[in-house]
Amino acid sequence: MPLSSQKEFRKLYNNSKKFHTQFFVLFYHDDNNRRFSVIASKKIGNAVKRNFAKRRLRALFIEVADKVQGSFVLVAKPDIVDVSFEKLRYLFKKSLKKVLSW
Repeated sequence: MPLSSQKEFRKLYNNSKKFHTQFFVLFYHDDNNRRFSVIASKKIGNAVKRNFAKRRLRALFIEVADKVQGSFVLVAKPDIVDVSFEKLRYLFKKSLKKVLSW
């Protein structure tokens, strides 16, 4: 179930654990829901690049979705379209371990 309203996003941004990488920012809030959203702004590039970035981030989350609980927002950064998927997977798992252990 995705986050939908601006109020939900604002609450998550203000009350969450954050982890920054070169390719994305992970926001995590511990709650009883399993919600997830991906954001790719126009800074990423044209629509093709933004959709590519969002597909990659969704695929990463789907790999671990059954193992995690909480609300997540992944914000793509411009370099995400040029990196290998294996490196993204490594950084995503590292960032997930970091925010879940806080």
